[in-house]
Amino acid sequence: MRASWDIVLEKIIAHPEPSELRVLLDLLLTEEERSAIAGRLKVFQLLLESQMSQRQIAAEYQVSIATITRCSNYLKHMEPELKEKVKALICTL
Repeated sequence: MRASWDIVLEKIIAHPEPSELRVLLDLLLTEEERSAIAGRLKVFQLLLESQMSQRQIAAEYQVSIATITRCSNYLKHMEPELKEKVKALICTL
C-alpha cells in the first residue's frame, strides 16, 4: 500500500495545538526537509511580494536558482484567484 499525502494532511490538520503539531512535524520531517520547506516558503513569499530579483533571493537566502525557478514557474501557471489566496495566506506570516 502506498502512503497518501491526504492522510498526512489529515493528521496535521487534526492537531490544533501548536506544540503537538511541532512534535508531529519533527517526527515526519528531517532537519534538511524542514529547512527546504522553510526556504521554499520564503521564496514564494518573496516572489509574490515582487521586491527582489531571483538572483538577489538566491544570494541573500542561500536558496538554489533551481528552487526559485520551480517556485516562479508554479506561480506563473497558477490561476489569478488562487494566486491571491496563496498570497494572503503566506505573505502575512
